[in-house]
Amino acid sequence: MLKLEHVEIRKGDFHLKSHFDLQQGHIYAVLGPSGGGKSTLLEAIAGFDPVSAGQIAWHDRSITTLPPGDRPIAMLFQDGNLFPHLTAAQNVGLGLHPNLRLTKQDQSEIVKALSEVGLDGLADRKPAALSGGQQARVALARLTVQRRDLILLDEPFAALGPALKAEMLALVADLARARHATVLMVTHEPEDARHIADQVILVAEGQAHPPVKTQQIFDNPPPQLRDYLG
Repeated sequence: MLKLEHVEIRKGDFHLKSHFDLQQGHIYAVLGPSGGGKSTLLEAIAGFDPVSAGQIAWHDRSITTLPPGDRPIAMLFQDGNLFPHLTAAQNVGLGLHPNLRLTKQDQSEIVKALSEVGLDGLADRKPAALSGGQQARVALARLTVQRRDLILLDEPFAALGPALKAEMLALVADLARARHATVLMVTHEPEDARHIADQVILVAEGQAHPPVKTQQIFDNPPPQLRDYLG
C-alpha cells in the first residue's frame, strides 16, 4: 500500500496537497487540467521533487526522504529516454545495470522482456531503426526488468496514435497485473482512464483528490471534472 499522509508540495507559487491511500496491484489514472500538478505528484512520489510537509510511505515504511534510486519505483517519462547509440537490448539492460556489465542471466532476462513487449528479433536494432511504437516498447521493457512494485507513467505514449496508444496501455495493464504492481498513470485523456484504470485520482485546484472508481467518477463527475471535460 502507498500512503500519502497530509503531503504538501510547493514549487514557487504552486501548491499541491494530497492525502490518500493506494492499494497494491491496482491501476490508477491521474487526470486533470494542464498545469494542475499531475506530473508534480508523480515526481514527488518518485523522489525527484521534495515534499514540504507530510509523509509518503510504502507498506508502512516511510520513503519520504529516500533518493529516487532507493524507492520501490520505476518511472517512464514522455520521451522514453532511449539512448540512440545503444541497441534495444542495451537500452533495456540499463534497467538492470547502468554500467551494462550484464551476466548471462541478465541477458536472458532482457530477451524475455523484449519478447513480452512484442519485440522478438529486434534486440540488436538501435532506436533510429525502430518505429515510434517499437521505441515505446523498448522503454517499457526497460521498466519491467527493474521489477519494481510501483510503476509511474507520465504520459509515455502521448505521441502515439489512438490505436497504438490503446495497445500500449493494454500491454502495460497486462504486465502490471501479472506482477501485481501498482500503476499511477498521468493522462489528459478520459478514454485512457476508462481503458485500463481501476480508479481515478483527480488533480485540480491545488488538490490531488482521493481515488474514485473509474465508472463511478465518470457517471457522477465532481464539479472540477465536469469543468475539465466541458
